[in-house]
Amino acid sequence: MASENRRVSLTAADVAIRVARKDLPWLAALPAQAAQQVLKQYHRAWLNCWAGRAGPPAFKARWRTRMSIDIPQGRDLAIQRITRTWGTVKVPKVGVVRFRWTRDLPVGKHADAANRVTGARLVKEANGWHVVLRLHTEVKEPAPHAGPGVGVDRGIAQPLALSDGTFREHGPWLKPGEEKRLRRLERKAARQRGAHHRGTPTSNRLRRTYDQIAGVRAKAKRRALDWQHKVTHCLAEEFGVVGVEDLNITGMVRSARGSVDIPGKNVKQKSGLNRAIAGQAWGRTVTLLEYKLADRGGHLVRVPAPNTSRRCSRCRVIAEGSRESQDRFVCKAPGCGYIANADTNAARNVEYLTKQEAPQDIVGARTWSPRRRAG
Repeated sequence: MASENRRVSLTAADVAIRVARKDLPWLAALPAQAAQQVLKQYHRAWLNCWAGRAGPPAFKARWRTRMSIDIPQGRDLAIQRITRTWGTVKVPKVGVVRFRWTRDLPVGKHADAANRVTGARLVKEANGWHVVLRLHTEVKEPAPHAGPGVGVDRGIAQPLALSDGTFREHGPWLKPGEEKRLRRLERKAARQRGAHHRGTPTSNRLRRTYDQIAGVRAKAKRRALDWQHKVTHCLAEEFGVVGVEDLNITGMVRSARGSVDIPGKNVKQKSGLNRAIAGQAWGRTVTLLEYKLADRGGHLVRVPAPNTSRRCSRCRVIAEGSRESQDRFVCKAPGCGYIANADTNAARNVEYLTKQEAPQDIVGARTWSPRRRAG
């Protein structure tokens, strides 16, 4: 196709994948347009890497990634609504498939040049196959959101603490019986792995156990995503500016195991904290909140994270021992003595930094923390 050190053009790569479809049966089984779409995404990833916008794309094995097939042309889908809750879509090499109709779609007489379905993606999840439809819709520029501003602190005990003194909480994602079943399935998988020899195919029993574990975890993920959508929707509706900490979550969940020469400390405790942080999905919460604020004319402001939990939000002083416990903050600075919930204090520090970081035309003409009470 080309020498190893030369950047390959999209045209040359397209010729290569046509040849590969003749040599690889599993690649030939895919629709040609789906393979070309994957190639375009791969080429775009390298363009972003060469331009310094992202790192190089990483290799993904077929059996270790979420299975998905792209249908890039919407005109071939032939979407029809057959009942109030069901519709049909035409999938290449499969035929007409029924799917659950969950929202209004611009199809039939409702479609035009400004509102139409441009493509789809078939995605295999733990609970079955899903179709994700891409829409082209023209929307008006939203009017500026006139709501108040607020600072938000993300945590473990309190998922979201607001600078107005309120919290956004949730319960466990799994019920006690589901937690018990998950632990039982994980023990069962461990026993089955013990009888599995390296280099031999995974047994059907072990594969079935893995599928059951994935189903339970997928249920927890759907509940978490549902809560995140609801709470970010409410925040975007109420507040015009939301400040959050610019956290390096990848660094926060890095293992503390260390190396052979320099072993880590408190590895088990750090592993538990990493699981708790990953379970809260802080990054996804901010991603959802950012686009929902933009749709409503609001703004998300990221502020530096250091010392927001150690600094007093009243006197702005960092005094040793002020955070007495996980949820109690008592300022030890002379003449202050401010008392507040530790997460609320951090959220108010985030609010203060948001006022300093954001442009004045965004943060100036609005109220902040409307229900805030002195500690």
